[in-house]
Order: sequence, then structure tokens, then C-alpha cells
Amino acid sequence: MQRRYLGLTAVAAALGMTATLSGCGAGTGSGDVTLTLVAADYGTGAANSSEKYWDDLARNFEAAHKNIKVDVHVYSWKDVDRKVAEMVESGKAPDIAQIGAYADYAKAGKLYSADEMLAIRTQANFLPRLADAGQYNQTQYGLPFVASTRLLFYNKTSFSRAGLDAPKTWDDIRNDAAVLKQRGVTYPFALPLGQEESQAETMMWLLSGGGGYTDDMGSYTIDSPENIKTFDWLKTNLVDKGLVGPVEPGKLDRAKAFDAFTRGDVGMLNGHPTLMQEAEKRGVKVGMVPLPGVDGPTEGSMGVADWIMGFKQNNHREAIGTFFDYMFEDKNVVAFADEYDLLPVTDSASEVMETDAKHKPLRQFLDALPNSEFYPVGKTSWAKASELIKEKIGQAVEPGGNPAGVLGEIARAANAAEDAE
Repeated sequence: MQRRYLGLTAVAAALGMTATLSGCGAGTGSGDVTLTLVAADYGTGAANSSEKYWDDLARNFEAAHKNIKVDVHVYSWKDVDRKVAEMVESGKAPDIAQIGAYADYAKAGKLYSADEMLAIRTQANFLPRLADAGQYNQTQYGLPFVASTRLLFYNKTSFSRAGLDAPKTWDDIRNDAAVLKQRGVTYPFALPLGQEESQAETMMWLLSGGGGYTDDMGSYTIDSPENIKTFDWLKTNLVDKGLVGPVEPGKLDRAKAFDAFTRGDVGMLNGHPTLMQEAEKRGVKVGMVPLPGVDGPTEGSMGVADWIMGFKQNNHREAIGTFFDYMFEDKNVVAFADEYDLLPVTDSASEVMETDAKHKPLRQFLDALPNSEFYPVGKTSWAKASELIKEKIGQAVEPGGNPAGVLGEIARAANAAEDAE
């Protein structure tokens, strides 16, 4: 999908570039500027395409900034990262890209840092965990665009009919799943470890078991004792007992698991805010609780963020910064998050949503965001590690699978990719 907005001159000025920019002096600051912006489509069709958001944003921005135009291209998530990579490789980098990762471009020296673009008030308003996750070599290059957290979802109707309470521990999950299986629930616990997004499902379980992908110093810990213990438990207590449904986890993608939940065929699974909306539209009564852990609910959650960044190639630093300052105003951050049942990335927009009764269903997710753990996206080796996880992790729980062996294989490859950087 592509759309050209000819009047986005206003975009840059509305963002508050002027003297509040922390790095004034370099870049293009006068005369007419055209910014090329590439963004991902979060919609499910024409009715809720992200084009509408960018169109409205661009027109409003234009009203205040007559010297900046923005040429906007919106692509599906399947294509957008590749499109940006092709543009960069051909020497035609966009000025702004809203995509899934930033570290490779930061490492190559192609991005402006946040403090080179943003007004101080804008940069200081990001949620601290998200600002940290946007750093490469201790400098922020990735600006969080939108976020989500994960909770454990359960089918309230199935639980009520079985006389079950919401699970708080791993043992609760196993015991509840056994009861649901006896009562004919197709997927007592849906465990999507297929290639679509198994790095997310994996991370949720690792966190709930006291582990994770990295330690406090940022080194990979994929095959730590805690992580091996977690996957041993999954294999022994859920998969081997037949409590995960008719599709083996390594062949079950997230979208298929979510579809099954919205049909009422799943008792429990880990989910994000958009699933809540889709399930309730189809009449499924949804319960949500923090991720159960070994001895009780986990204190944190897994967070996921998508990123927006400014490229140096065209020397449009000030205009890019002006656009970002406008884009990160509360009304614009809330508008996008509200449209797609996602979470805002700034303190002030989070407060707006927390105090608005309209957004009450999202409050559990909002509460989890400040303490969430994110993928190690600041490591350029993460892309390789993530692909390995998606390719291999299902093998850890298949019949005859060896969790320690699979996690060890992934860890060795991830560390080799890190050493090669």
C-alpha cells in the first residue's frame, strides 16, 4: 500500500523542533523539505488500515508546518522490513521507518540518535524500560512506537462449568488443563511453538520460570539451568500428558492458537490485548491474569515494542525531529494505541489511558508494562538468535525431545553470532 501526502509541510513544525531540540545546528532546518516515511500496517483490512492514521496525522501536521512534506508508504508487516532493507541497500534510505528492529542500522551508523532529533521533553517522556530497550551501545536510536504486554488468558465459561479458579502457578495450569481435557476442551492449554512467533511464547515461559534470554549484563543465557528446567516442566507436565491439544506445539502457530481461542476451543493460552478484543467480539468471555509462575504469579511480564527511527542519509535531522515531537504528543499516541488495542509508549499517554474509563479493559496490560522485559533488540545478533528459536524450539518438547540439547544448540549459535559482530 502506498499513499502520498503532499501537504505534510506542517508535519515537521508541529513537532516542536525549534530551540527545544537538544541538537540544533546541524541538518536541514530551512527551505522546503520532503520526508519519506515507511510504516507498517497494523490493520486487518481496508476498514482499519493504518493508512487512515497516517493520513490524519499528516493532514493535522501540515496545518502547522508549511515547509515540510511527507511522502508516506504503508506496507504489510510481511513486507515492511524487507522494503526498508532494500531501500537502504540501494542507497535510497527513507527518512523515517516504522518497523520491527533498529540495531543493525544503528550499528552501521545510519541512524540519528534520539538526542540528535528529539526535544528534551519528548525523549524524557518515554517509559524507561522502553527507552532502555531502544539503546544500541548505550545510546538510544530506536524510538518505541507502540507496545504490548502479555497475560494468561482463560475461557471464563469453560472454567466456570468445570468449577475452576483462575490459575496462579504452573501446577494450577497442569491441574486445570487436566480437568478441561476430561470435559472435552480441544486445547486445554494452547502452546504455540511453531515458527510464527515462538520466540515470544518461549520468552514468556522463561520469565515465569525465573530465567530469560539474557542476564543483567546482556549476555545470552538461553541454556541456563532455569531455562532448561522450564522446558523440562513443559514437556513432562503439559505436552507428554496430552494437555496441549491435537496439534503438536512445534507445528502450532500463534495465529492458529488465537483463532481457536476466539472459537471457544481453548481453555488457556498466553495472549496480548488484541486477542481480548477479537475474542469478546465473538462472544468468548475472557479472563486474564498475570503469567503464572512456579510458586505464584510472576511479578513482571513480557513486553513487545515496535520501533520508529530516523535515517541520516538525506540530512533531514531537524525536520525528522519536528515530525517525531508532533507524533509523540498524547493525542496521537493514544489515537493509534486505541485503534489497535495496543499500549502507549510514553508516561503521559499511559496516564491518559489509565484514567479514561473507556480504556479500563487495557489497565491490566498497562499495569504490567513498566516492569516488563523486552527482547534484547539492542543486540545485532538477536535477529539470528530469534530465527533459531523459531526454527528449533518446538523440537525441545516433541516426543523424544531433549530440552537441554535444543536450548544448548540455540545458545551456541546465538553466542557465535554475537562473537561475530
